[in-house]
Amino acid sequence: MTKMIKMTMIKNRRPFMKHSLLLFILLIASSSFGQQKKWTLRECVAHALENNISVKQAENNLLSNEQDVIAAKGQFYPSLGAGITQSMSLGQAELFPGNFVDRTFHSTGIGLSVSQTVFNGFRNTYLYRQSQINLEANEFELARIKDDISLNVANAYLNVLFNKENLETAQAQYEFSSKQLEQVKDLVDAGVQPKANIYDAQATLSRDAQQVTIAENNFNLALLSLSQLLQVPFNGFDVEIIEIDKPSETIMYKSIDPIIEYAFQNRNEIKFAEKNIENAEIGTKISKSGYMPSVSLGYGYNTGANFSNLTSDNSFFQQINDNRGHSLNLNISIPVFSRFQNKTSVAKSKIVEENAKLSLNQAKLTLESNIQRAFTDAQAALKAYEAAKSSLSSQELAFNNAKERYDIGAMTAFDLEQARVQLINAQASLINAKYDFVFKTKVLDFYMGKTINY
Repeated sequence: MTKMIKMTMIKNRRPFMKHSLLLFILLIASSSFGQQKKWTLRECVAHALENNISVKQAENNLLSNEQDVIAAKGQFYPSLGAGITQSMSLGQAELFPGNFVDRTFHSTGIGLSVSQTVFNGFRNTYLYRQSQINLEANEFELARIKDDISLNVANAYLNVLFNKENLETAQAQYEFSSKQLEQVKDLVDAGVQPKANIYDAQATLSRDAQQVTIAENNFNLALLSLSQLLQVPFNGFDVEIIEIDKPSETIMYKSIDPIIEYAFQNRNEIKFAEKNIENAEIGTKISKSGYMPSVSLGYGYNTGANFSNLTSDNSFFQQINDNRGHSLNLNISIPVFSRFQNKTSVAKSKIVEENAKLSLNQAKLTLESNIQRAFTDAQAALKAYEAAKSSLSSQELAFNNAKERYDIGAMTAFDLEQARVQLINAQASLINAKYDFVFKTKVLDFYMGKTINY
């Protein structure tokens, strides 16, 4: 009897354990689902490169260029064509003078032709090389677009971190003001300070609450900008907070010359401009090929069959076999006068070639100007950061001294607030200077071909 009771309890317990395990799994799954995914910088950059419309358009251009290469390569092969014609005529035909009869006439023709270009001034060779250059140039253009997108994403990501740190500073100031209000209330209750100081502390707390609201709004706007850049929904979007190392002079480049030299040799916009020059030079050779003679060979095969209701011709296949014919032809075309078409084509190609060289010079000037500006900005940002760090240290000492004087009644609440405002401004200046310097150095790293990461 006891064994039966135990067996019954075990059987009843098994469904309960299954349901409990299922409920536990569901709770874990729902908890994991409720956790918001935080994007890292690497994930943001990868997502932007994968989904950006400009990148997709550039990739489609590469696909089109690959087809151009295949088409240009196909010009070296012979062309093959085949055709079948069928015709029928109805009407009267004069068999003998004055003797007309109704006749139905059928005609079938079959033809096959092969044509091969032997020489056309190396035009096909130049066209094939030009298609390859276009492909290579657009590969550099795609890489340039990806570089720009990576830099923009890193800048937007840094902007989120900057506003996050500003928000934390504003929240810390709010918490300090809240504690300060409680302290003032205790001092007023003890009769050490006048009641008017409570109103001053409450006003300070309200201002700090407003600053927290502003900082939260700026942080959300920074997140919104990054989410729009990534083309992802803003609802629930958040990023992984990265600890930015304190800037130092060690990460600053000592000279601008190595940066410019590396950029001129490796930057994609320079390589793209150089490929355009090579493309223009090939274009000039293509235009000059118009002065050269062209030679082509051709072969043709044809046969046919005819039927009429008035005659008894051989069978269809017999006629096809009997009427077989072959033809060979050699075609040589020598340009004598093209109504200035070849001349103007060569002249325009040389102009395009000259413009391509000017574009390379302009690209180098623009790149050098951007690097010079970034280098100068980074130097100024480092000095600003050092100055902001020194200013914050001084303001912290000044505020601590003011706080002690206020606590013993040697300073008014207004003077303490002034010291606190100066401390807040010093903190904000240091945060701004830190992120400004970090981004400026990352721009220099970008021109040196270094991966943007933290």
